[in-house]
Amino acid sequence: MEQPVVSLDNVDAVYDFYRDHRQRRMTAMAAYALLARRFQPRVSYADQARDQIRELLRSRRPTIFAINHLSQHDPYTVAAMTWRSPLRSIIGRVRVLAKDELFVDPDQRRKVDMMGGIPVFRGKDHGIRAVNAAGQQMMNICAERLARGDHLAIFPEGTCNDVDPAKVQAVGSGIGHIAFRAMKLDVRPALVSIGLSYGPRPAEAIEPDREEAKSASFYFAVPVLELPDKPADIARLVRTDLQTALDGAIAHY
Repeated sequence: MEQPVVSLDNVDAVYDFYRDHRQRRMTAMAAYALLARRFQPRVSYADQARDQIRELLRSRRPTIFAINHLSQHDPYTVAAMTWRSPLRSIIGRVRVLAKDELFVDPDQRRKVDMMGGIPVFRGKDHGIRAVNAAGQQMMNICAERLARGDHLAIFPEGTCNDVDPAKVQAVGSGIGHIAFRAMKLDVRPALVSIGLSYGPRPAEAIEPDREEAKSASFYFAVPVLELPDKPADIARLVRTDLQTALDGAIAHY
């Protein structure tokens, strides 16, 4: 299928395309390996979490990975972490939610598509009313892909945290609705929260530069295997669990 222009006016074609799009796994593996050498993130785990995550991935149970969002470098450091963790085994089977503007420039789009990107039209960029229908389609597509055995990676805060890098900001209801809709398709996704820290940041320089991004610390919380049945409850759980993971990333920095 030909790639559609990613725009709000073309949303039906966009989500028809990303309902089935798959990146080239070997290309993605090579890119992730390169990023791992470039950024060399540190990865640590809660007690028993590493073994439990490996077991979860071996079971092929669809999993939602929630990661706090600190900077524009995050997609690259997260990819590097993926290569240096048990998540390497699922490269090519993870869908990644990414803001629609990353799909405009052709070179940038190739990178996002290679990482398994699915566009998100955000209310802060286009207006809440304008993106409502697109948001419904996006959540349905994500739920469908989980039901078909894919995994999903989300920055559930929805935007970079420029307030306090040690505190998870408000988590939107989208992650809860995606999980809830997957349940409606007879799939109960697991949740793995991954905390990310670039270390202490002065108030005037929360955003790390490229060199500082090489000091990323990631921390995996213990997988949550049973999610609540209501979207709002899922979102609250994600924020609490993600804060625990962020605390761990800071402590292991």
